[in-house]
Amino acid sequence: MWLKKINLFNFRNFKEKTFIFNPFLTIIIGENAKGKTNLLEAVYCLITGKGFREHKENELIFFGEKKAKIEGFFEDKDHKFKYEIIMEIHGREVKKTYLIDYSKKNLNQFKKEITKTILFSPDQLSIITGSPEEKRNYFDRFLSENDNQYKKKLNNYQNALKKRNKLLEKYEKTNNNFLEELSFWNSYLIEQSNYLFEQRYNYCRFLNKHFSLDGKHFFIDYQPSLINKEKFKEIFNEELKYRRTLIGPQKDNFFIFLKNTNEKNIHLFGSRSEQRLALFWLKMNEINYYEEKLKIRPILLLDDIFSELDFNNRSLILKLIKKYQSILTTTEIDVIKIEEGVRSLIKI
Repeated sequence: MWLKKINLFNFRNFKEKTFIFNPFLTIIIGENAKGKTNLLEAVYCLITGKGFREHKENELIFFGEKKAKIEGFFEDKDHKFKYEIIMEIHGREVKKTYLIDYSKKNLNQFKKEITKTILFSPDQLSIITGSPEEKRNYFDRFLSENDNQYKKKLNNYQNALKKRNKLLEKYEKTNNNFLEELSFWNSYLIEQSNYLFEQRYNYCRFLNKHFSLDGKHFFIDYQPSLINKEKFKEIFNEELKYRRTLIGPQKDNFFIFLKNTNEKNIHLFGSRSEQRLALFWLKMNEINYYEEKLKIRPILLLDDIFSELDFNNRSLILKLIKKYQSILTTTEIDVIKIEEGVRSLIKI
């Protein structure tokens, strides 16, 4: 399935606009702050049901307006489909309506029938260079996007974790019910976390089966902070001291190594170029996952990723994405000169 056309009404800085896409490569070119990324985000929002930059959902709607709409026209062999998302501001919330060929769907139905998309962005380099929390967030976003059970267990765990932390914060020796309440939350966290650990481990194993990119071999070391009743007993006094839950999946860590001659921790010792390549390795394996597990060829969205890459790395990425519908933004006309073949140009 590929995206042929998108109509935008009051989305971001687009009052009313139509864009046509190439089934292979579409290059969006223009100066900064003109709307290139907004167009990319519209495609992302149409497919996932959410934006990738807003702090509040109402930021997706043209300033001063109460309603926005995205219409996408897709083709798959001889079939044509229309997908729509309507966003309306109600008080402090944004209500979304999802339609496929004019028929209302809930979000899960909508996402089940539409294709998938993968975003490449310079901001995502923080997955490699940032804190353990940013790495966990990356895995949680990807796994939640493709596994409703994971999303449910993660939400359950996070809500229960807040309640357990509040219980520890308010601990008093005179509270006779404290141990009973703590035992309840311990059991609940253990139950919810088992699935999280299992799916994180499985995806890391998948990554390690697809270790190669551009002749370089990568490896991810998953270091889970496992929990069980015995571990909670061992750490009980320390948790009372800090009034926090000190173990569990919220403490997991992930390390990526480059394995050619010696093992190199990319996060700590990788060059800027190696760190970018590690990020591309993760993103290319998202593609592998969709193709192998879901039998879907995703749409690739590349937001100004060429600004810091040399000619060889630019050529590598363009070579890797050739067999997918790809939409990229750039301020550099030289990117267009690199790529030969079927492509379209949108000037903003």
